[in-house]
Amino acid sequence: MRDAPREPLRERLFDLLLWMLLGVPVLLKSDPNDGGSWPRVAAGLLVLAGCVAVSRRWPLVSLAVTVAASLPATLELFTPSYSLALVAFGYLAGRRQEHTRAALWLFGAIAVAGLVLTSVTGTSLGQWFTLLLVLALAVVAPWLIGRYVRQYDRLVRSGWELADRMEREQAAVADRERLRERSRIAGDMHDSLGHDLALIAIRAGALEVSPELGPEQQRAAGELRRAAAEATGRLRDIIGVLREDDAAAPTSPPGETVEELVARARSSGLAVTLATTPVPTLPGMSGLALHRVVQEGLTNAAKHAPGAAVTVTVAPEAADVRVEVVSGPGTDGPRGGSAAGPGGAGPAGSGSGGRGLVGLDERVRLAGGTLTHRTTGDGGFALTAVLPRKAPAPLPAAPTSARELDRARREVRKGLARAIWVPLALLAALGTLMAGVALWTQAQSYLEPAAYAKIRIGQTLAELDETTDDWPEHPLDSAPQAAPPEPAGMDECRYYRSTMLAAIPVYRLCFVGGHLADKAEVP
Repeated sequence: MRDAPREPLRERLFDLLLWMLLGVPVLLKSDPNDGGSWPRVAAGLLVLAGCVAVSRRWPLVSLAVTVAASLPATLELFTPSYSLALVAFGYLAGRRQEHTRAALWLFGAIAVAGLVLTSVTGTSLGQWFTLLLVLALAVVAPWLIGRYVRQYDRLVRSGWELADRMEREQAAVADRERLRERSRIAGDMHDSLGHDLALIAIRAGALEVSPELGPEQQRAAGELRRAAAEATGRLRDIIGVLREDDAAAPTSPPGETVEELVARARSSGLAVTLATTPVPTLPGMSGLALHRVVQEGLTNAAKHAPGAAVTVTVAPEAADVRVEVVSGPGTDGPRGGSAAGPGGAGPAGSGSGGRGLVGLDERVRLAGGTLTHRTTGDGGFALTAVLPRKAPAPLPAAPTSARELDRARREVRKGLARAIWVPLALLAALGTLMAGVALWTQAQSYLEPAAYAKIRIGQTLAELDETTDDWPEHPLDSAPQAAPPEPAGMDECRYYRSTMLAAIPVYRLCFVGGHLADKAEVP
C-alpha cells in the first residue's frame, strides 16, 4: 500500500528532470547574447513544458509540437535548440505508444510537409533531403529503440506472470490430484466393497432360509445379512464424504476379467448367465468401462432384485461393443426384495442414491461411449452401454503461458530487427532518392559540347533556346568551388555542365542587357 503513492511522485520527478534537461539547449542557443531573445527563451521553455506534460498520455502530440517548433527555424529540421527534444520525444513515443500506425502516419506527414515547404519557399531539394535524414536519425531511430524497449519490458513482465501463473497452476494441480485420489478411493470402495457386501448379503439370505440350519443359525444368518446392509449404508456415507459431486469416475483396473467376475457372482448365489463367450478384449478406458458396466449391473441386481435371474450379453460390432446387463423382477421373501425391481425403486430411487450409475455414466463418457438404463416389460431392469473399440482422440491442448512467453519473445526479436534494419533501409532509400534527384538535376543542367560550339556572342537567351536543340532547362545553382572570378561588368553569369557525371569543367555564359557577352569553359 505504501508503494502506490510513490509511482505518481516518481513520474513527476522524472518529468521535471526531463523538462530541465531539454530546456538547457533552449537557454544556451536562444540567449540574447547569442542572437536570441528572452521572449523566445520563455516561449521555448513553455512549449517544452507542455510537451513533457502531455507526453505520457499523448506522446505523438509532443513529438509533433516539437517538429512544428523546429521547422520555422530551418527546413532541415535540425535546430540546436530542439534537436535533443526531437530525440527524447521520438524515443518516448515508441516507448509509450501502443500502436504504430499513428506514428507512421506522423512520419509521413512530416516528410510531405517538408517537401511542400521546400516547394513554397523555392529552396533547393537538398534541404528536404537533409530533413529526411534528420527525421530518420533523430526521430525514427529513437522511436524504434523505444519500441524495442517496450517489447523487452513486455517480455520481462510476461516471464514474471508466467512464473506466478505456473506456481498457482502447480498448487491447483496438487489440489486436483488430492481430489482425484479421494475420488479413486471412493470408487474403489464402491466398486469392490459394495459388490462384495452385496454378495455377502445374498449368501447370508440363502442361509437364513436354509432348512438345514436350526433357528439359532438362521437368526445368526439374518443378523449377518442385516449387518451387511448396514455396512453398505455406512459405505455410502463414506463415499459421500470422499467423492466430490463433479469428480470424474475412477479409472483403477478391477484386476479380473468379465468371465471371472460373473463366475464369482454365480458362486455367491446370484443367478447370472453370461450369454457371450469369450468376451472380447477392449483397449484402455473401454476395457475398464466394460468391466465396470457388468460389475455395476450385477451389484444393482443383488441389492435391488434379489433372487432375480440376470443375463449379461456382450455383442461385438465393427466399430464398437454393446454390453447389456438385464435382471428380472425381484422375488418376495425374507431377503427384502422389491417386486418393482431396480426399475421402480431401483438405483436412482433407492438407498444407494444413484451414485453408482452417475459414476458409471462418467466413466463410459470418458471412454467415448454412451450409457442408458430402462425398465423392462416384466418389471426388470436393463443397463446398456456402447463402447468404442478404439480409444477416443485426445482433447486438443489448451494454450499455455509458455506459448504466450514464446510469442512475446518473437515480438521482441521482431522489434530488435526493426530497430536495426528500418533505419538502414531508410538511409538506403534516402541515398537512392538523393542519387536519383542528383542525376535528374545534372541532366537538366547539361549543355552538350556541340550545342556550346554553336553559341555566338550577342545572342539572347530566347534565341539560344530556339536555335539550340535540347537546351538545358536549369543552370547550376552556383559556380563550382575554386572557380575563377567572373568578368567585370556582367549582369548575370550562368553555369552549365559540360559532362553528365563530372562536376568540372563547366560552361560559363555571361549576359549584359539580356545578350550573351562572354562564353568560356571553366576548369
